[in-house]
Amino acid sequence: MFLQRSGGRESLRVATDARRRFRIWRGERPFWAGLFTFGASLPVIYFPYAHLTFGAIPLALSTSAGAGSLIIGVLLMTLGVTLWFQRQTRVFAGITVILLSLVSFPLANLGGLLIGLISGLIGGSLACAWIPPTNAPEPQPATDRAPTPVCVGEDHGGE
Repeated sequence: MFLQRSGGRESLRVATDARRRFRIWRGERPFWAGLFTFGASLPVIYFPYAHLTFGAIPLALSTSAGAGSLIIGVLLMTLGVTLWFQRQTRVFAGITVILLSLVSFPLANLGGLLIGLISGLIGGSLACAWIPPTNAPEPQPATDRAPTPVCVGEDHGGE
């Protein structure tokens, strides 16, 4: 019984430590920008090749631009992963994601039925706006500093 309890505590400690390391890793890079970008690629790739059925009515969204949507989707996936592992390229990747998302609107079935377009625009905007954290401590506000006294009879440049 003691081994089961200590094993439970050990697995809880391992899970807590893994979560803490993930939070630190996530905080040092534009994680959400990469997630939105990667998420934007999925509908852009999926919908041109999907064959949906609503009851007995087949709905095929395939277009002649299937290859274009595949290229845009793969590039969005690559940029999403790049944002996670190469944070120095965040501005370039963010602008590229925004442009690819806008290009996906006419080429990939309205940008993955607007899901990929909106997700890509959010991800690219987050990538451009992300600022790396600094390790410098926050400056503390000054406490009760009296203004410097000025003597009444001194000449201050006036006549």
